[in-house]
Amino acid sequence: QQLTSFSGLVIFQRLFEHLRLKNRVRDCFRHLRVGPIFGHASIVMLLIIHASAGSVTLLRHDPLVGRLLGLKRLPNVATVSRALSTIDNKSVNNLWALLRTMVLDRVQALGLRRLTLDFDGSVIGACRSAEGTAVGFNKKKKGQRCSLTTWPGNYR
Repeated sequence: QQLTSFSGLVIFQRLFEHLRLKNRVRDCFRHLRVGPIFGHASIVMLLIIHASAGSVTLLRHDPLVGRLLGLKRLPNVATVSRALSTIDNKSVNNLWALLRTMVLDRVQALGLRRLTLDFDGSVIGACRSAEGTAVGFNKKKKGQRCSLTTWPGNYR
């Protein structure tokens, strides 16, 4: 019962259980051959946790992460890379369908009369075509306006 750096993941654990997320993700890969130790669902769940919590380096040593995934140890980078390389288009389409279903089910359950989607183009851009806060001044390009790596703190 000792707290770890990522103790807040217990909230994700309850959410994942409530959504039956690991089983639903596993169904997306049912047609693929499973690796000897780590299945595709475990790899995808690890990536979800990584995207939510941040540093994989710190996550690797936190026992709660393994417990959340139902693993005794976490896969290394090479294992994750190999697993991702075996994912086919059918798996990707299955994942997209799952995500779409989960979002639409939740929106329907909320019974919203109106839903506003805000697509912020400032985080997507290429040199000379970015708009808004994604446009910056790059001194090395001698005055050329160019989009920056976009994340808070990288804007000028």
